[in-house]
Amino acid sequence: MKWDWNAVSEFMPHFWDGLLVTLQALALGSLLSFTLGLVWALLTRTPSRWVRWPVGVVTEFVRNTPLLVQLFFLFYVLPEWGLTFSALATGVLAIGLHYSTYTMQVYRAGIEAVPAGQWEAATALNLPLRRTWTAVILPQAVRRVVPALGNYVIAMLKDTPMLMVITVLEMLGRARLFSQQHFQFTEPLTVIGVAFVLISYLASLLLRALERRLVR
Repeated sequence: MKWDWNAVSEFMPHFWDGLLVTLQALALGSLLSFTLGLVWALLTRTPSRWVRWPVGVVTEFVRNTPLLVQLFFLFYVLPEWGLTFSALATGVLAIGLHYSTYTMQVYRAGIEAVPAGQWEAATALNLPLRRTWTAVILPQAVRRVVPALGNYVIAMLKDTPMLMVITVLEMLGRARLFSQQHFQFTEPLTVIGVAFVLISYLASLLLRALERRLVR
């Protein structure tokens, strides 16, 4: 089969539109997953079992159900309860919520890796609990978990094509629509594959640079 450069040039405007949507979903989904994951991790350390137990049930349920099922539920079921979001907002919510249950475990491991002496020093200095967390524990924990969090960013990138099932036209959605309209499949799908590789590689480089900066 001959490579058609005209098909590539025709597809590129659609690709840029899809790339913008993909990056938006990735950035917002990552921010949501990192924030919620930290909230879950802190709540699981509260002394009250009435807080720990519901958080544990919810996070286990979300972690052990497929992201695709959660996308369908949020997009098609929530409107029946009066909660309606745009397709992109629903996708961001699903990705962020789903991966927050994984980042929660990363944060928890990072917190537990902080030496006990740090807690004892904060107690000896009579630091308030909030100050202990924000100034002593979390800065050390976050430095330890950056590589693991970075892996989940790349995993979220690879899951963005699932948003196509709720009508979000990210990169693969744009390629699929273009292919169906022009009967050209090889060129757009190849462009998308190369784009995912390049974005993943660039993201890994940025994360390594961030890790080196944090460990100084």
